[in-house]
Amino acid sequence: MSPVKHSVLIVMGSRSDLPQMESCMEMLTTFGIPFEVRILSAHRTPEAVLELSKTAVDTGVAVI
Repeated sequence: MSPVKHSVLIVMGSRSDLPQMESCMEMLTTFGIPFEVRILSAHRTPEAVLELSKTAVDTGVAVI
């Protein structure tokens, strides 16, 4: 996996969670904090969630 150039990783269980996170993303943008948004379900894609959590630090993520 290539290094992520985002210090914050926002993880949501579904696209329907996006409206609740928009103000968070706006605030991160305002402060110039790089972030990435991932939509992953621990119920539908547990392997992907596990891999993401295992590799987060190695890929440059400081906060999830």
